[in-house]
Amino acid sequence: MARQDAQLARNVVLALVVHTPRHGWAIQEQLSPAGDVGHAWTLSRQLVYRAIDTLVEDGLVKRAIPKDGGGADKVIISPTAAGKRAALLWLDSPVIHLRDVRTELVLKVMLREKMNLPLAPFLASQHEVFDPLIASINKDQSVSPVNLWRRESANAVKRYLTRLARDVN
Repeated sequence: MARQDAQLARNVVLALVVHTPRHGWAIQEQLSPAGDVGHAWTLSRQLVYRAIDTLVEDGLVKRAIPKDGGGADKVIISPTAAGKRAALLWLDSPVIHLRDVRTELVLKVMLREKMNLPLAPFLASQHEVFDPLIASINKDQSVSPVNLWRRESANAVKRYLTRLARDVN
């Protein structure tokens, strides 16, 4: 798994744990293709547990000791105070690259809605990042396949953000 993908997996798992402490299997179910987050972005069971292990090592989540002596699937994962801060910081940070809209931006919007976090301030920050970039891309009117693709996809992102902002109000 590429470093960027591993970081995204870690951030998504952390946000889900901050939303509701739960065991690893429940997190994996949400990130499976049939899950409420997984229908947009999936993560295998192995990668979910790898993300949990990394979050534990970094002190962002902790494992509760099962009272019934059950196996690892009965261990509840909950956030630490540092984990809560890190998740909210990530969820509040706008996406930097247009190429990350389909994954990171969509996930942040979904998770913010799930956690009942206000969307309007996040979208305003996202516009601040993307508007100058989109304007710059639109200045190049060449019809090369690459530039045409960049313009069309950038304008689709602008329409998507505008629609989200309109739906929030």
